[in-house]
Amino acid sequence: MLTKYLVSIFCFLTSVVAIGQEEFDLWKSGETPYSKENDLVEYEKEMWGTRCLFDITNPTLTIYPAMDKSAGKAVLIIPGGGYEMVAIQHEGHDIAKRLAENGITACVLKYRIPQPASSTDPHLVPLTDARKALSMLRAKADAFDFDPEKTGVMGFSAGSHLATVMGLWKSDKAEENPNFSCLVYGITDLSNENKKWLEESLYHRSLSDGEVEQNTLLNLVDAQTPPAFLVHAYDDDVCYVRETTMYADKLRENNIGIEMHLFETGGHGFGMGRRSDGTDQWMPLFMNWLKRL
Repeated sequence: MLTKYLVSIFCFLTSVVAIGQEEFDLWKSGETPYSKENDLVEYEKEMWGTRCLFDITNPTLTIYPAMDKSAGKAVLIIPGGGYEMVAIQHEGHDIAKRLAENGITACVLKYRIPQPASSTDPHLVPLTDARKALSMLRAKADAFDFDPEKTGVMGFSAGSHLATVMGLWKSDKAEENPNFSCLVYGITDLSNENKKWLEESLYHRSLSDGEVEQNTLLNLVDAQTPPAFLVHAYDDDVCYVRETTMYADKLRENNIGIEMHLFETGGHGFGMGRRSDGTDQWMPLFMNWLKRL
């Protein structure tokens, strides 16, 4: 009886390991682009009731394998944080676990914070990490049982801005371009307010005329832009709902596939959402859209 019990425990632990997440370093020592010597130490702090990471200099990719039957699709999740921190829990790991439970390979990107203290070109750091992560994820398609041609990005707030940039600033390397996007309370418009934010938190300097043109994202939408699933709340006073509706209009103008869900209330940063205001509906809707895509 004891032997049978121990065997059962062993099998259970083995299955936990089999479906557990795996963490990978994005860059090998000495190969991290735009990095310079610094004395920053990554630290964790609770903000808005969730776990956030600051002063990240060593980016990682955490992969959650699809449980049960794989849908054959994968999502790179980019948490928000204003390019000043990474809301790694409620816009990262919590999301990944839910997707994996529903047959979707999900990966959380812990990207470097763009700051002059640790980088020669801060504004290039998040995009470089995100492209590397998407390429690394696709290279593991066979191991994690998904189609590399059905692999996209999901971003929240600043992470949504980064996910949008990935879809619009085409990389010369095909494996670095997403097949679809899920943009949750994102940023697409280069308003004066958003220009100031980019200059203070991403570029750490004034934008050149060429960079202003490059960051006018709504003008970059074309027939090659990936299909998108969009989520926002009307009462979001950080990233305004028009950021999503204007992007949706541009996608429609270019005959790009789109599904959009707007909630009356929800504010900013609701992550997986809440039953009390209905924002918890967006994840089941997204998974349904993705499986139909």
